[in-house]
Amino acid sequence: MGKTWFEVAQERIQVAGEKLGTSPEIIEILKHPLRSLQVSIPVKMDNGKTKVFTGFRVQHNDACGPTKGGLRFHPNETFDDVKALATLMTLKCAVVGIPYGGSKGGIICNPKEMSQGEIERMSRGYIDAIARFIGPDKDIPAPDVYTNPQIMAWMVDEYEKIVGHKAPGVITGKPLIVGGAKGRGNATAMGGLYATREAAKVIGLDMKNATAAIQGYGNAGSFAAKLLYKDGVKIIATTDSKGGVYNPEGIDPFALYDYKTEHHTVRGFPGAQDISNEALLELDVDILVPAALQAQITGENASRIKAKIVTELANGPVTPEADPILTQNNVLVVPDILANAGGVTVSYFEWVQNTYGYYWAEEETYEKLEKIMKDAFHRTHEMFKKNEGGITMRMATDMVAVERVAEAIKVKGWA
Repeated sequence: MGKTWFEVAQERIQVAGEKLGTSPEIIEILKHPLRSLQVSIPVKMDNGKTKVFTGFRVQHNDACGPTKGGLRFHPNETFDDVKALATLMTLKCAVVGIPYGGSKGGIICNPKEMSQGEIERMSRGYIDAIARFIGPDKDIPAPDVYTNPQIMAWMVDEYEKIVGHKAPGVITGKPLIVGGAKGRGNATAMGGLYATREAAKVIGLDMKNATAAIQGYGNAGSFAAKLLYKDGVKIIATTDSKGGVYNPEGIDPFALYDYKTEHHTVRGFPGAQDISNEALLELDVDILVPAALQAQITGENASRIKAKIVTELANGPVTPEADPILTQNNVLVVPDILANAGGVTVSYFEWVQNTYGYYWAEEETYEKLEKIMKDAFHRTHEMFKKNEGGITMRMATDMVAVERVAEAIKVKGWA
């Protein structure tokens, strides 16, 4: 039996800490969540019966600030996965240098089989169960898999009823009308674009003459395709869960998005031929953006990856076995905790705006996001160059993150 996702996250902290010369006590603190909560949520279903759902909230580390992390609704959610994701959120917030620790939450349910009313009652019940453990200065949830701004609005409303006052900063990813941030919708892809631009500069790639393939055409993937296209990059292939399309002459991602909206798949897009997810990964392109599932580039296919840059918009698309192979073959990987940190960064901006009661224009959000992502990329790349030959870019992001949190733990006197 292989390692669990949480064990892999713990191992990453161990390796990064040892390479930095971090004290074993601090490494031990970082390998374990500070607080793990499991709750039962009784919900009156539409048929009149009460069903009890199980929910989780894990707060991994708050040395750098209140904890921050998404909330997912999924039938296969596990406590172990939530612990892993909370751990990775600590690293993600630290690598971009925002004043948060990491957390994560989940409810075991299948929202596709539930009515809006049932989802609302379950969402409010979850907040009832965890209200004393969250808050704008404690732990700030946000949307994740199968959760959205509407669900966040119900949750904020429920929390405000419990505490008896307005507290928009308790949750981010809200609709604009109740304190959401402009630019949040495509923040993940935007952050990935800024990091990719910097990666292109360090390897001397001209984006205007570059080609790209995008695996996954959901929210992050479709936005990424459009943003790269606007930068002059030729998009030659993209896939979704039902298949993919390839055209060496280029694909208009805006037209493709309209086609997918109508047909619920990119397959069959006029003027393009079919391509599989596996074949897309091995195309001769400059930029490869895995924006779909975990473990797509593995020890088995890593040597066949021809892209110069791999920007991980998905969580964990490159396996630990694949990383050193890509590094050896001069493929510059922009790891997930850096590449897709645009979402949590703009969530941070939302929280700041909620705290001040002063809201920015979209352009200002992107300006601030670009600076943070650029700085984070170069901090990571410098760490990579400093340890050239001994580490991968993923190890470099882990080291940048662990170094930051370790310093906070040390100055607070925890170890």
